[in-house]
Amino acid sequence: MRHRKKLNHLGRTSSHRKAMLANMASSLILHKRITTTVAKAKALRIYVEPLITKSKDDSTHSRRMVFGYLKNKYAVSELFREVSPKVADRPGGYTRILRTGNRLGDNAEMCIIELVDYNENMLEAQKDKKTTAKRSRRGRRGKGTASAAATTGDAKKAGTDKEAAAENVTEETPAAEEKKKEAPVAEEKKEEAPVAEEKKEEAPAAEEKKKEAPAAEEKKEEAPAAAEKKSKSEDEEKPSDEKKS
Repeated sequence: MRHRKKLNHLGRTSSHRKAMLANMASSLILHKRITTTVAKAKALRIYVEPLITKSKDDSTHSRRMVFGYLKNKYAVSELFREVSPKVADRPGGYTRILRTGNRLGDNAEMCIIELVDYNENMLEAQKDKKTTAKRSRRGRRGKGTASAAATTGDAKKAGTDKEAAAENVTEETPAAEEKKKEAPVAEEKKEEAPVAEEKKEEAPAAEEKKKEAPAAEEKKEEAPAAAEKKSKSEDEEKPSDEKKS
């Protein structure tokens, strides 16, 4: 029964308990994270958070008050120089308890207690959640404006896309005209190609003509020889006719 029992004694005397909590608080401030049992972590949170609140007022009095609890000058200087500027805008709740399971020896429930502003991974995750929540939230009154803004944004995008397409078309038209200009040149080249082939075909014909030319000359030379033979034959026939007469 825990009637009128506000504080967990943790199975220790008052002096032992205070010394243990002072040591744990100093370790938490210096290392920003420690592993302990859940019961000790809850007691430590009640012990250290008022000291962090006092560190927001950097004065000699507050330093002496905190040193009376921590008994460690290095932890005090770390608290006032490094930790207090980070927690200046936070109104309490400076620590976080993360449960890690049970201990093997006595099955005690274990956890990690850490300073909230020094866990960078969780801070980034919280920022991402906030940005997504801001983007996804829509009020009833803002539906019309949001839809109008969306339509205007779509219209602007469509206009920009059309302008870009028109620019692309205008840029492509000179290239198309150049291609059209090049097409007749290609056709002329194609027409010239058969002419060249015809010339190639005519070249063998000319060679044949050259070959035939010597044959014609031989025929011309044979013609006078044939005429002489004919005349000789006629001369020979005439005396025989005269003899007959």
